[in-house]
Amino acid sequence: MNKIHPLASVSPKAVLGDGIEIGPYAFIDDDVKIGDGSIIHPHATIFKYVTMGKNCEVFPGAVVGAIPQDLKFDGEVTYVEIGDRVTIRECATVNRGTKASGKGVTRIGDDTLVMSYSHVAHDCNIGKHCILVSYVGVAGETDIDDWAILGGNSMAHQFTKIGCHAMVGGCSRVIKDVPPYVLCGHEPISYVGVNIVGLRRRGFSSDVIRTIKDIYETIYYSGYNIADGCAQVEASFPQSEERDNILNFIRASKRGIIKASESLSRDRSIE
Repeated sequence: MNKIHPLASVSPKAVLGDGIEIGPYAFIDDDVKIGDGSIIHPHATIFKYVTMGKNCEVFPGAVVGAIPQDLKFDGEVTYVEIGDRVTIRECATVNRGTKASGKGVTRIGDDTLVMSYSHVAHDCNIGKHCILVSYVGVAGETDIDDWAILGGNSMAHQFTKIGCHAMVGGCSRVIKDVPPYVLCGHEPISYVGVNIVGLRRRGFSSDVIRTIKDIYETIYYSGYNIADGCAQVEASFPQSEERDNILNFIRASKRGIIKASESLSRDRSIE
């Protein structure tokens, strides 16, 4: 049985699952689908063409499914697709896709947390178990892979890609692609190591973490350019999911990947 406050505005064309709670002054538009057990708090807004999975929670002031902030948008029908157990906190915004991108849909994967005042622009693809900390801005057509975390006030340039299990430090400007498993920050944004704490929390063994670190040491600090570094990694390290994730990500990058921190490079030269 659903609990819909009498002061909520819910379109008769919205499709609601079971056990849903909708607070006062929440607005649910036409052509919205909300999965079982979800909670829409007071003053939250969900516009047309949004599909939301089970056990999601949208907090006051959040706006999901507004038309994209993109001058190429011409009123076409586009979508937002949100997985299960996604939390969208106060005043966060998630925009629909655009046909001009060739995608037409903005996606957020299962178990992702979008904190207060964050923005997910048109045609972004946010993976599972991601965290966008407060005031993060993710520009259009950005891809963020599973388990990535963007620190507060960080910004991702349009078309950038952030690999799985990466950790982007707060207030960073992501203007190049961020490979999997790395820790990055500084200005300009640069590689500062492997996301060791995050990987340990997710059950990666010490041996696997050591291998990831050695792979990035080869790519960044062995005197190779990026392409030759990847070739050296492929020749020197046995095949593994982590090795292949790193190589495939770097080789597919169109913007180029972040550079190594200059301070770390200097430290190694002193050694």
